[in-house]
Amino acid sequence: MSNLPSEPEFEQAYKELASTLENSTLFNEYPEYRKALQVAAIPERIIQFRVVWEDDNGQLQFNRGYRVQFNSALGPYKGGLRFHPTVNLSILKFLGFEQIFKNALTGLNMGGGKGGADFDPKGKSDNEIRKFCVAFMTELCKHIGADTDVPAGDIGVSGREIGYLFGQYKKVRNQWHGILTGKGISWGGSLIRPEATGYGLVYYVQHMIQHASGGKESFTGKRVTISGSGNVAQYAALKVIELGGIVVSMSDSKGSLIIQNDGSFTAEEVRLIAQLKVDRKQLISIATTDAFKDKFQYLDGARPWLHVDKVDIALPCATQNEVSSLEAEGLIGAGAKFVAEGSNMGCTQEAIDVFEGHRQKNLDGTAIWYAPGKAANAGGVAVSGLEMAQNSARLSWTAEEVDQRLQGIMTASFRHGLETAKEFVPQSEGALPSLVAGSNIAGFMKVAAAMKEQGDWW
Repeated sequence: MSNLPSEPEFEQAYKELASTLENSTLFNEYPEYRKALQVAAIPERIIQFRVVWEDDNGQLQFNRGYRVQFNSALGPYKGGLRFHPTVNLSILKFLGFEQIFKNALTGLNMGGGKGGADFDPKGKSDNEIRKFCVAFMTELCKHIGADTDVPAGDIGVSGREIGYLFGQYKKVRNQWHGILTGKGISWGGSLIRPEATGYGLVYYVQHMIQHASGGKESFTGKRVTISGSGNVAQYAALKVIELGGIVVSMSDSKGSLIIQNDGSFTAEEVRLIAQLKVDRKQLISIATTDAFKDKFQYLDGARPWLHVDKVDIALPCATQNEVSSLEAEGLIGAGAKFVAEGSNMGCTQEAIDVFEGHRQKNLDGTAIWYAPGKAANAGGVAVSGLEMAQNSARLSWTAEEVDQRLQGIMTASFRHGLETAKEFVPQSEGALPSLVAGSNIAGFMKVAAAMKEQGDWW
């Protein structure tokens, strides 16, 4: 790692994985895996290209496009495309690296990759977004395919962008392949795909609650603080409400909405926020309306974590590094018992250290249990994998079938991480197993073993 240029997000992701492997017994039992980690940290291929397009004023515009094809040991590269001005190679390498092990935990045949561009869809017309997508896919189509690399959406890439991208691929290649996931339902998409990451996150936390309580507790009556207001946060909130939980916050990049009393966001309020996002507006635009001003407090420029008085569960669902060590301490002080990432690398390493240091049960039997994004938010890519399977068979499954498979995948992900932690991570009596270490080790071992059998390291 020391010979690499500064790539802070990627270095953080690498160190987070490497430190959990080092602090387990894995390298004592399998010392050869040290070499496997060094090899796995280098992408198999990085594609970087320019994207030139014309705005509505007839002016030439240009952006940088990327695809990091990180690891194909378990299947075609799989991971989203992100259109956002902050996109750079460090962020995409971090996301692609995480994606390798997340995909491994689903049990599906998918490798890991990530891509995107430093293009900002906000403030652009539909025509400008279409032109950009056409230019972007004109180059990307040379490097992807149903058995090579199957991108999906991510921040800034919704169903609209997927449609434009897919249409251009089809025109250039003269092929109808399942080369993108998140497609429209009438042309190869899967039911439950929009909901999958948020639903899967809540299904995973259900298992955490049931295991920690010996099967005595559920989401019923639990106070849940959620960050973000995009796709993941919306469907996580709706599923929490459906299961009897109390949602006390949502947020966006400008500020947070916090319940002022003992009430909860309702499903209808979450749907109003969802429409707000479709209209590309911020939460502040509804914070002072009659429907929200008496029930919610709007905190300009603040994340919710230090402003919820009492909370049982925290679900970061916005972006990376959105929970600091100070905020982790604040959540513990507010009574949080479970933290699970809906966003990728939602907690800083310092925050993870705080949570991991509180897995030991107190005298009253309470502790805090943290689940990393690579395990807890794997539902989205899991259903993307199920979409690939439906495309290959030219079939469409019902929503109930997809949801049942999603629940099974999240159950397996939780159990695999839990059992691996028990096997390889020393822990004191009364401490909850480390899901971050168990998930890291489980995903890494599966990928490393496949790489060895294919001759990628020896």
